[in-house]
Amino acid sequence: MAKRDYYEVLGVGRSADEKDLKAAYRKLAKQLHPDANQGDAQTEAKFKELNEAYDVLKDPQKRAAYDRFGHQAFENGMGGGRGGAGFGPDFNSSMSDIFEDLFGDFMGGGGAGRGRRGGGRGNAATRGADLRYNMEINLTEAFTGKTAQIRVPSSVTCEVCNGSGAKPGTSPKTCSTCGGHGAVRSQSGFFTVERTCPTCQGRGQVISDPCSPCSGQGRVTKERTLSVNIPAGVEDGTRIRLASEGEAGMRGGPSGDLYIFLSVKPHEFFQRDGADLFCKVPVSMTAAAMGGEIEVPTIDGKKARVSVPEGTQTGKQFRLKSKGMPVLRSSQMGDMYIQVAVETPVNLSRRQKELLREFETEAKNNSPESEGFFAKAKAFWDGFGS
Repeated sequence: MAKRDYYEVLGVGRSADEKDLKAAYRKLAKQLHPDANQGDAQTEAKFKELNEAYDVLKDPQKRAAYDRFGHQAFENGMGGGRGGAGFGPDFNSSMSDIFEDLFGDFMGGGGAGRGRRGGGRGNAATRGADLRYNMEINLTEAFTGKTAQIRVPSSVTCEVCNGSGAKPGTSPKTCSTCGGHGAVRSQSGFFTVERTCPTCQGRGQVISDPCSPCSGQGRVTKERTLSVNIPAGVEDGTRIRLASEGEAGMRGGPSGDLYIFLSVKPHEFFQRDGADLFCKVPVSMTAAAMGGEIEVPTIDGKKARVSVPEGTQTGKQFRLKSKGMPVLRSSQMGDMYIQVAVETPVNLSRRQKELLREFETEAKNNSPESEGFFAKAKAFWDGFGS
């Protein structure tokens, strides 16, 4: 019986690309798989035929030979000894491709398995871990910015072996168990099971004579001093990233990053809201009543004079433009707000009490808010009494 055309078996045209071939194969493999058609000899034969066609057409060299010579290209050993069998070594490769696409994420394989199957070798080099460093600064330092020196204990590349993990004069060798792939496969029925190589732990290489200072890890623990530039205007919780200043990678792998998390200590005078500053300033009763000028501190260590008008009440705010915090990575400045708190006098002398009583006697329209409030309260009470 003559063999069917491989393109016809897959149901695609001769111009189909790799993506089209794979999609067609996935669809038919799910329909014709023996597990879904147990005891059906005809379907099993079609499944073998499907795998044979896909194994040829997915390989550019085999496909080129098939397009030129047809089935004769694989007769008499020309195709690498495949013959008509549908379950040779290439079948395992085909099925591992399709089942990884269908179930790879569920089985935990994902991209790592594909990388190994795609011709890559197991990689002994491993990226180092990222590090976190907590730094506390005060509000003045957040205003001006600063350059700080920090000491960070971390792993650095071993200088003896230059990160290879092997004793000087030697080098890591390809793992004989997995052939450098970092994984080994075993056949279980129609499925190919892949697991991490137990000899090299997935690295693809083994070190027979490890470096003594780093014990074959390619890195050693050491405390480093780093210079950190803190820009003006940083806020509480700002994160600064220092690339490649984290843990050194294992066996020559890239270093991780260092992340510095800033916290700003509370200030004795100022409260911050974004780029604006707020300062609560106590004002004496007489200054608030008669008006005057007060001096207030600013975040840059200078003084600012604020005019307080007559009759200023508690809670009154005065705005000092551009006296706040700088906006991060900008030339703009926030504002400073002075909030007045009128202070009630305490520890009065007899004479002071007499003067206040005299003031109370002669007071007329000096407290409009309180007079208005109690007038409304009286009307409220009268309403209940009627």
